[in-house]
Amino acid sequence: MSNAESDDPADSDAGDPETVARMICLRLLDRRAYSRAELATALTRRGVPELAANTVLDRFCEVGLIDDVALAADFAAARHVERGLAARAISMQLHRRGIDPAVIAQVTEGIDTQREAVTARALVDTRLRRMEGLDPAVQARRLTSLLARKGYSADITYSTVRAAIHAVEAVGEC
Repeated sequence: MSNAESDDPADSDAGDPETVARMICLRLLDRRAYSRAELATALTRRGVPELAANTVLDRFCEVGLIDDVALAADFAAARHVERGLAARAISMQLHRRGIDPAVIAQVTEGIDTQREAVTARALVDTRLRRMEGLDPAVQARRLTSLLARKGYSADITYSTVRAAIHAVEAVGEC
């Protein structure tokens, strides 16, 4: 297919770089929310000049099509509630998406140790029900591994796993 036949303006050699940048950003934003840094990387990969990219990205920020704070807040809330991730894991994922560290700190400050402990216990209780009949040492190893992958601190991990396994053992003795 030649450039003339392509329906992607970004594939065209002719054309205003800002128009190309705008089309690339709009196509990406049509699929999901992106951070400014992610869009800048995409534009660089597609060969859009930096000046044109910055002009388009600035304008998209002005009109609210790019909002790193809202993206980070929604992302953090969803990852904590739906996937049970700890603030540390959420922070790492947001950092990879190019979100400013101050914004990351702002959106993860609501996930305190107490809230993480409650979420960790819910994860452990759910998983423990599927481990019935396994040796307690195996259960502890698997549950500890689960919480570590989700970004929980060692304190929360060990206390939560220990309490859950003791609760199961206590019920089994009755």
